[in-house]
Amino acid sequence: ILKQSHSGSSSSLAMPQGLDFSQALSEIEGMGGRGSNQQEMRVRPLTKRRVDMHSFCNPSSFQRSPYLSARGNFANVFQGSTEEGYKAYHADKYDEDKNPNGIINFGTSENKLCFDLMSKRLTQADMNVMDPSLLQYPDWKGHLFLREEVARFLTYYCKAPAPLKAENVIVLNGCGSLFSALATVLCDPGEAVLIATPFYGGITQSIFLYGNVKLVYVYLDSKITGTSTRPFQLTVEKLEKALHDAQAEGVTVRALILLNPQNPLGDIYSLSELRDYLEFAKRHELHVIVDEIYMLSVFDESATFHSVLGMDRLPDPQRTHVMWGITKDFAVSGIRFGTLYTENQDVVNAVASLCYFHGVCGPVQHQVAQLLRDRGESVAPYWINQVYLRANHARLKAAHTYVTDELKTLGVPFLNRNAGFFVWIDFRKYLKTGTFEEELLLWKRFLDNKVLLSCGKAFECSEPGWFRIIFADKTHRLQLGMQRIRKVLEEREQEILAEEKEQPCQSDQDGKADSTDEVIFVSRHQDPTCASSSNLGDLIGLLQQQMRSSDWLQKNTAEQFA
Repeated sequence: ILKQSHSGSSSSLAMPQGLDFSQALSEIEGMGGRGSNQQEMRVRPLTKRRVDMHSFCNPSSFQRSPYLSARGNFANVFQGSTEEGYKAYHADKYDEDKNPNGIINFGTSENKLCFDLMSKRLTQADMNVMDPSLLQYPDWKGHLFLREEVARFLTYYCKAPAPLKAENVIVLNGCGSLFSALATVLCDPGEAVLIATPFYGGITQSIFLYGNVKLVYVYLDSKITGTSTRPFQLTVEKLEKALHDAQAEGVTVRALILLNPQNPLGDIYSLSELRDYLEFAKRHELHVIVDEIYMLSVFDESATFHSVLGMDRLPDPQRTHVMWGITKDFAVSGIRFGTLYTENQDVVNAVASLCYFHGVCGPVQHQVAQLLRDRGESVAPYWINQVYLRANHARLKAAHTYVTDELKTLGVPFLNRNAGFFVWIDFRKYLKTGTFEEELLLWKRFLDNKVLLSCGKAFECSEPGWFRIIFADKTHRLQLGMQRIRKVLEEREQEILAEEKEQPCQSDQDGKADSTDEVIFVSRHQDPTCASSSNLGDLIGLLQQQMRSSDWLQKNTAEQFA
């Protein structure tokens, strides 16, 4: 959270170890709404740099409360990177009948495609049980019947080589609570966790506000260089450099966080990649926290998910901790349930001591257990496999196809992946100078046109101009949302084309995603004087764009010709 600016390096170091909430507040007050001088930050040594709080707090409106501690004041002004858009959405939600001009939410990672299936399943008779034991204090790790069911469920879907054990399972109210608890028991205040960017920004809030644990960023970019074979690829070399740089500045790194499938990229790590990352962590005695929250949301048969729990041999089982929950895979983000699996009983007991603050109520534990044990007469869960997952994957794939086809028509590059609810989109050609300030202005322009997206800065992306769009939504909202996005992009493109006509033709190769089999890449629409460098795909994209933006068809209707 108390992050540093970086100057093109592959890593960014956490703040100096002694920094506390009081210092952070002093920095916010010192900023006075002016922000930090970025050039000054680049030239000063790390330990002398100012705190870059701009993405998380609003210094201009900060007033220290006499009723709160330094920590309380900091929590009071802390705002997540998506908070502004999220508040705007809740104040002006789109409703087809009641509020058709409201904001369509393509920013929050929720599956809105399977409410019919889940509502039917959760209202069946076996769910409506109110046993006395469910109304009493449980084992804080979770009721035993639920932990046993979770162990059997993960054994099956993670393809574990041996049955997983209930004693290694802990149940909390969501994976955010798990991140908070793990950060607290694995790290001391001021220590750090290694994580590759871009990443789901909520992790920052989860591990910092409670435990005062920092993040060391491993910055990935779209360029394919060295040992990289795809954009934003995490390699051991990048991990080693980030860890070395942090240690050189006196930062103690205790753990590595891996997201698999990755949010927001949609990448699925291969078995060899997973083993390389785990071996790296073992060499440096780092804990590995693996978040597999989207493991059942791989919607294309051509992609194969490999769970860490399915590996024949873990390099360091006592430092490997796996998280999963029903929020994403079962389209029930309103039901707060997350589970941790670790063989380290010290970690189990330490996290269990915090479960009192993050417990799941008894009736919900019963419902989750019933959901996970829906086996029918077969060994595998019958309803889950034959009904829910089959329909969910088909719906996800259809929605993904619709959104990506729209992006291709618009000539917008994106990462073509098959997991999760999101597409990582390259809007850099709509930024004139390529800055995060421009990215924020484009994000606000989308919001002003009543569609909420997530900008790359929210995920600590190192390159301005990348956005995440959520596609797991109903067709009518996808269609209307994409129309609003198209309107913004067409207006922005016309502005850029007008500006380019007044400037000499320049090379357009800088700042774009590399063209690979895994990236749909379309060049920026060019001035006719540069047309010789365009390929057929560029020309088709330009023609499609001109057809969409032209009013010729509206003015020249069949009725007029008749």
